Amino acid sequence: MAASKKNKGTKCTSVKGKPKSGRIWKREGKRKSDIINVKSLHKSWTTRKKERLEKDSIRAHENALKTAILLEKQKKRERTLENQKRREENIKKSEIVQKITDSSKIKRMKKKELRKIETR
Repeated sequence: MAASKKNKGTKCTSVKGKPKSGRIWKREGKRKSDIINVKSLHKSWTTRKKERLEKDSIRAHENALKTAILLEKQKKRERTLENQKRREENIKKSEIVQKITDSSKIKRMKKKELRKIETR
C-alpha cells in the first residue's frame, strides 16, 4: 500500500529495477525523441518559421544599413582625394616659375639651391 500512495502523484505507472546487464546508466527514456517531446521545449513549426523570417528580415535590414554606411565612407574618401588633387593643382598654378635657359648656372649652384629646382 505504501508503494501505491507514492506513485499516485507521478505519471510513471511501472517502476523497473536494475537491468540484468548491470548497466544502470543505460536506462530507458533517455532517447532524443523522448527529450524533445517535452511541450515546454518544443516549438511548433509555424512559430519557428515566423522566427526564421523575422531573423532573415533583420539580417537584410542590417546588411542594407552596413552597405549604406560603406558607400558614404567611400564617397567621402573620393571627395577628399579630389579636393587634395585640386589643391595641389592650384598650388602648382600659383607658383612663381623662373626659366633657366643657361645650363652653366645649374653647374654653379650649391646643393641647397639644386634641391629646390624642379623639372617640368
